[in-house]
Amino acid sequence: MVTKDLNHNWINGEKIVTKQVIDVTNPATKEIIGKTPSVTEEDVKLAIKAASDAFDSWSTTVPSERAVHLDDWANNILENKDSLARILSEEQGKPLHESAGEIEGCAQFIKWYAEEGKRIYGEIIPPSNSNQRISVIKQPIGVCGLITPWNFPGAMIARKVAPALAAGCTIITKPASETPRIAIALFDELMKTDLPIGVANLVTGKASMISNVLFSDDRVKKISFTGSTQIGKMLMAQSADQVKKLSLELGGNAPIIIFPDSDLDAAADAIVGNKFENCGQMCNGINLIYAHASIKEDLVERIVSRVKALNVGEWSENDIHIGPLINDSSIQNVEQLVEDAVQKGAKVLVGGNRLSNKASDLFYEPTVLDNVTDNMDLVDTEIFGPVAPILSFESEDDVINRSNQSPYGLAAYFFSNDINRIHRVSERLEVGMVGVNSTQLSVPQAPFGGIKESGMGREGGHYGLDGFLEIKYISLTLND
Repeated sequence: MVTKDLNHNWINGEKIVTKQVIDVTNPATKEIIGKTPSVTEEDVKLAIKAASDAFDSWSTTVPSERAVHLDDWANNILENKDSLARILSEEQGKPLHESAGEIEGCAQFIKWYAEEGKRIYGEIIPPSNSNQRISVIKQPIGVCGLITPWNFPGAMIARKVAPALAAGCTIITKPASETPRIAIALFDELMKTDLPIGVANLVTGKASMISNVLFSDDRVKKISFTGSTQIGKMLMAQSADQVKKLSLELGGNAPIIIFPDSDLDAAADAIVGNKFENCGQMCNGINLIYAHASIKEDLVERIVSRVKALNVGEWSENDIHIGPLINDSSIQNVEQLVEDAVQKGAKVLVGGNRLSNKASDLFYEPTVLDNVTDNMDLVDTEIFGPVAPILSFESEDDVINRSNQSPYGLAAYFFSNDINRIHRVSERLEVGMVGVNSTQLSVPQAPFGGIKESGMGREGGHYGLDGFLEIKYISLTLND
């Protein structure tokens, strides 16, 4: 077991503890591995006050000074990456090598925004008359509430906190109750940089209460949320009273389309690498595999052989590719979707069951389903588990129309070596992100996010920084 005191929050530059606590469980064993605070409404209000009091000073600090704190934070993370990766794996369940990659990714995002914050440029616009001067400046939006998920609990802290601080905003961060310890550990490293008091605050506890306080307080100017579409819609409704600004990164239903001119080995590697990462618990993870009828049999053979080589187990074991699902409701959802598909004619080629030889009942076999058809529930529902459904298609128009029927629009992937098709399909798919001949999308310099019911706003790139900035137009009339 990882040993580290993480039973505290950060408010106004100080560690705080509470009488009420949350038990944090290792999904690979279902053992309690620690406790974290369960804050009160008053605690959240104190965090908002701290962030509000610190805003004037932090927002006028020059970007190069803000960058020093971010660079130091990234370096602290890299110096402690091994222990941070263990904390992440123990409470989330993903294999240690995946957690190590996530922690390194945190540092990359933070370092990138440390530099990008120095490039918040304005604009001079040609005037309408000779004594007019028009300029546009960008200013930090204010106090921000940042609500992060459990599936990438380290990465999402970095992807929200770093651009907010680089832009000159102050923050209150609320991590998921399933995975609060890595957020606390990352904040511990941030506080070692001598960040000014009140600039960054962290609260853990009951999500609905904390969210309600953040939304009801007019000092909080923006909320950035990553999570389910259902909760995102509720937050949109809450934001209406104050017209509070929102960034929402919500659910997905990503297809991957394999055209007949594809490199099938490269496609199979990419499909298995993406689909089974983090036990399939990725918002931009592949949900549906569309294989052209002429190459479907060959592709299925390649996918099955690779999936059979995947090892399932606890994060601390060697040569593990897949860990447990996060909780009971997650594995029940996977079971129901597979059962529905099988009843409607899908064929299980690999897997299809819980594993009974583990310390926890949250392990599910990596699964491949063939003969999947559009009337099955998993075609319209985000699986969020280690299940790869394979569908067949005949024409480009057919598969694009079927892919675009989804209410979600986060990501899509396809493989083809036809340059004309690459442009056509990329432009026609109704998603915010397209991966062509690859399934890797998350990099610091590019905008991550979706359209339709997958959310609004972007994380990554200068677009992610823009989400924490307001545009101000200034018109000056010169004296004669």
